[in-house]
Amino acid sequence: MAEHFAKEFLARLVTTHIDVDCSRLQFKQVPTGHFNTTYMVDGAERPLILRIAPPDDAGFLFYERGMMAQEPEIHALVRERTSAPVAEILAYDNSRAHVDRDFILMERLPGTPLTQFPAGSRELQRILEQTGRYLREIHEITADKYGYLGAHKCMEPQPDWASAFRVMWNKMVDDIAVAGYYDYEEQSYVRSLLDSYYAVFDRPVRSRLLHMDIWSQNILVSHDANVTGILDFDRALWGDKEIEFAVLDYCGISEPAFWKGYGQERDYSNEARIRLVFYLAYEVQKYIVIRHWRNRDPSSAMRYKRQSLNLLSRLKLKPCPNSPRLLR
Repeated sequence: MAEHFAKEFLARLVTTHIDVDCSRLQFKQVPTGHFNTTYMVDGAERPLILRIAPPDDAGFLFYERGMMAQEPEIHALVRERTSAPVAEILAYDNSRAHVDRDFILMERLPGTPLTQFPAGSRELQRILEQTGRYLREIHEITADKYGYLGAHKCMEPQPDWASAFRVMWNKMVDDIAVAGYYDYEEQSYVRSLLDSYYAVFDRPVRSRLLHMDIWSQNILVSHDANVTGILDFDRALWGDKEIEFAVLDYCGISEPAFWKGYGQERDYSNEARIRLVFYLAYEVQKYIVIRHWRNRDPSSAMRYKRQSLNLLSRLKLKPCPNSPRLLR
């Protein structure tokens, strides 16, 4: 259920950080926000976006708690080191002086979400190719640690990707168990499955900045089919770019035009296919928790549970330690 805030309250948040006559401000709620409550703001020197985090007791995945805190640093990095169109963040406020949760104020980029753009085949190919180029640039930003490294501090940074993914995987299983959807036997099975295939993750991997939420709603485009904005870096992660590719597969972005823009061949080895199953399951499993806590929809949560276990059933539990078996 979307939250709604009074204009006077929203104006107070904006004028805390922007010098503007509050009577001039106009707010229009963005109906497509799935996590934060988002408003388009007019009446200041330039168009703005105001995003208000959900309340602290809303029910979160482990990496969602306070994840807005990592956006200012990530936006600054992407703006400095790439040509990707990413908004300037004007203020991040976690003071709780005016509201009982965090909020962020940023410039509003031009364009329309791809979900609302009547793109034909040629226009869509152009948009996906540009998206691929921008994401490749973002992936060239690297770090020396792995995992969720942002200011929300949802996990200890790890020295290698395999260790980071094991921490992330087990934290995800913990969240699903707390929500009541994995019993003890299912928890043990899902954890043991990763342990069985740990060798395919234990390899040299550069820690790259991963967006982890590239889908049509988070791509802004102009009327002439140019990408004008890449939105919502709050779920960003540092690690193996293959997990980003799995999200692109799941969200329907991983098309030939995207890969043309990305400009790099994808690994289709047997080991990569095994990792892909885990990465897809990591993406799908999150919706068990989201549907349960935020959407109050247990039947949908159960559907995602079945989808997750069906994905993982493509793997055999105990492969030969030195030679991972083929997928069924």
